[in-house]
Amino acid sequence: MMSRIGVGLMAAALLVYLAVAIWLAVMFISVGSPVSVGMGITLLVLAPIGAWALIREMQFGFAADRLGRTLDAEGGMPPVETELTPSGRIARADADPLIERYAADAEAAEGDWRARYRLGIVQDAAGHRRDARASIREAIRLARR
Repeated sequence: MMSRIGVGLMAAALLVYLAVAIWLAVMFISVGSPVSVGMGITLLVLAPIGAWALIREMQFGFAADRLGRTLDAEGGMPPVETELTPSGRIARADADPLIERYAADAEAAEGDWRARYRLGIVQDAAGHRRDARASIREAIRLARR
């Protein structure tokens, strides 16, 4: 529930940001000097790019959350098989064999989003955030089929 409140606050902040950025852009352009016009145009270009990036991240988060809740309801989340560090990560010595095993499972079940999502969960727990996002993004793509 707290994460949904956070997303709502981020969406509200995005709307305020866009309104202020557009207002400032108009004000800069209305001054008429080359520097202020350039700053205004820059704001008009960068504000929508920032909004697009935030919206894409929110879409990823919603889709990943939906798949995670579905997998958890089915009882398919990966169990905790090793000792965790105080930060909740998998110990380095245990991470590589677990990732290899879940990667092999994901490759064997090529079209199964569940196997790819489990791989992403294990990669994230091991601290491989970039690989985890790629695996979960692939799981989202597979689930849409």
